[in-house]
Amino acid sequence: MNRFLLLSAASLVALAACNQERTPEPIDEAQDMTAGAVGQVSAATLGSNMQSAYIPSAAIGDMYEIQSADIALERSENARVRELAQMIKADHTAASESMKAMVPQAAPDAAPPTELDERRQGMIDNLRSASAADFNMAYIDQQIAAHQEALTLHRGFSDQDSPLAAHARSVVPRIEAHLRMAEAIKSEL
Repeated sequence: MNRFLLLSAASLVALAACNQERTPEPIDEAQDMTAGAVGQVSAATLGSNMQSAYIPSAAIGDMYEIQSADIALERSENARVRELAQMIKADHTAASESMKAMVPQAAPDAAPPTELDERRQGMIDNLRSASAADFNMAYIDQQIAAHQEALTLHRGFSDQDSPLAAHARSVVPRIEAHLRMAEAIKSEL
């Protein structure tokens, strides 16, 4: 029933986003909003499934976080946004390396992806095209949605019968810290 409600909510958000008029701004806020809702549904579904679904989802999430942090470090002049981006880059790089080291033993037939999926690539494209005035808010909004999705994914997988469940449990506190900081920054912007 929970999955049905999440899927229904994501569908409504997607439909609402489709019915909105497009603004001439280069950043596509509707796309980012829809991506966040779709990500939550996907994370809820994949996080509780086998490690074959968890591995690519976690790997792509880390890649997105690292790439978006690099963009924030290049573009933002806000000290708090830069501090968050540095923390995100360091923590997600460490999480990615940790998981890559565990995969050959835990899931010998699995290979983490090396490229972003279309949804996260669209979010990266939106960050790159955001105006200087809109960049910080676009980055923070994406980080809040991405970290909510990551929490759902990792918490959902953390009780599975897999060596990677320990990895899922180990990254949750850092993801929670990123989310709290992003929410605090949003209230300051």
